[in-house]
Amino acid sequence: MCELNDRMLVQKALSGDEEAFKQLIATYQTTVERFARQIGVREEDLQDVTQEVFIKMYRFLHKYSRGKFSTWLYSVTHNVAKDSFRKLNREKSKVLKTIQAQPSVFYEENLDLSEDAAILHKAIQCLDEKYRVPIVLFYFHEASIKDISAILAMREATVKTRLKRGKDQLKASLEEGGYEYESRAF
Repeated sequence: MCELNDRMLVQKALSGDEEAFKQLIATYQTTVERFARQIGVREEDLQDVTQEVFIKMYRFLHKYSRGKFSTWLYSVTHNVAKDSFRKLNREKSKVLKTIQAQPSVFYEENLDLSEDAAILHKAIQCLDEKYRVPIVLFYFHEASIKDISAILAMREATVKTRLKRGKDQLKASLEEGGYEYESRAF
């Protein structure tokens, strides 16, 4: 039902209905912010990244054709976040080439996370992007393997491999930190 509603809103927005476009933003703003935050966008960059996602959505809405609208929007968000990371890295290297990038401060300041959840999210932030993004999409945004494959433009087998390797790295990281890994958590 939600997918049908999204398609109707997209069609109305494409025909110039400003309220429909505003409704799309209202529906997906929290999801876009949460996903961007979870894949490593810093809090101070979050508003800019979110705004850029919706600008791109407005500019390229005509390119959305089929499939889940949320899958398309996750893909746009991922690409905008990658652009933000590149820009941030260029700025860092210009200012101080000797400073290594620290994983961004995660959002536990803004959410009431348990200590275990905060530890898990910090460990996820330390993963390489190729593992972090599929894990966040699969476990926190309930995206299917097929959807992740479409969002990241890669084969489903690659997504499965990255999920497995990412989980293995998380397990090792948590065990190194003295935390017991519970297989039911992932």
